[in-house]
Amino acid sequence: MATGREIAQLCGVSVATVSRVFNQPETVNEETRERVLRVARELGYQPNESARALSTKQSTMIGLVWDTDHRRPGWRHPYLQDLLIGLKSALSAHGYHLLMLATSGDAREVGASLADPVGYVNMTRRHHLGGLVLIDSGSDAEAFEAFAQSGVPCVALDVAVDGPKATYVTSDNEGGAREAAGHLAGLGHTRIAMITGPPGNQPSEARVSGYRKALEEAGLPSRAQYVVAGDFYRTSGTLAMQRLLALDEPPTAVFAASDEMAVGALRAARAAGLRVPADLAIVGFDDIEIASVVDPALTTVAQDKPGFGVAAAKAIMAMITGGCREDPVILPTRLVVRDSCGS
Repeated sequence: MATGREIAQLCGVSVATVSRVFNQPETVNEETRERVLRVARELGYQPNESARALSTKQSTMIGLVWDTDHRRPGWRHPYLQDLLIGLKSALSAHGYHLLMLATSGDAREVGASLADPVGYVNMTRRHHLGGLVLIDSGSDAEAFEAFAQSGVPCVALDVAVDGPKATYVTSDNEGGAREAAGHLAGLGHTRIAMITGPPGNQPSEARVSGYRKALEEAGLPSRAQYVVAGDFYRTSGTLAMQRLLALDEPPTAVFAASDEMAVGALRAARAAGLRVPADLAIVGFDDIEIASVVDPALTTVAQDKPGFGVAAAKAIMAMITGGCREDPVILPTRLVVRDSCGS
């Protein structure tokens, strides 16, 4: 690959001029700028991003803080995979790049771990990253508050943070859950259970709140035995459904806080000889790919996954260029009615 010095020699300009073409193009006359860019394209020249960050004091590299330790399964969830793809695409469309920072065991080797977020902040400054995107892996909210107070531009996904240059993007989890449970009540169900996400998880807590509000609005009692904790994954949905079916008065409808758990609940219902939706109605949350291909197709609350990426990218870029905190973004959800809860 060609170097900046080779480009300069071929164009008859200095290396400094080549650097200005890519870092401060307004300082180079149009004829010279076009000649340098043409030769650079012909030779496949790519400017060094680290050098660019040093010279312009502004970086197009965004760090991703996400604990992908094999003992923490968050990174395997289909919803988070879709969200990450949307985020990367949105950043790339504006010339920014996403860099996953060292996490878990690797992070400790370089003095950065979520137990001590100062190491990550120092790493961000050392590598001249423009900002950080934070994805919670289950118990990172406390560390994320430390990031938010650091002054580094930060956008957290599904974790409410506040700081001088920090904001967050989330879905209307409470409203979506309220609509889901209300839909089941509207179908005539009076024994509606919920399989929640992990305790302490902010989206999970909001969905539980929405479920309870829907029951209250429908004049239905909130029964403690009808609320069973899961972890957003399929196996926990199966186990939770088995517990619910073992009750003396089992539910006739279940709202699961994720599609993965809803599919697990569907598996448990079938194993118990129940027909869905004739004997048991099931509604999920997320609208991941599997929701439309299982049999029966899953009624679910759809999150705006592409919108997540666009909103997060817009917020981080605005804080990098403007230097001010952006308002949190709460994206709307919508109920997608399919076959798993009847009509």
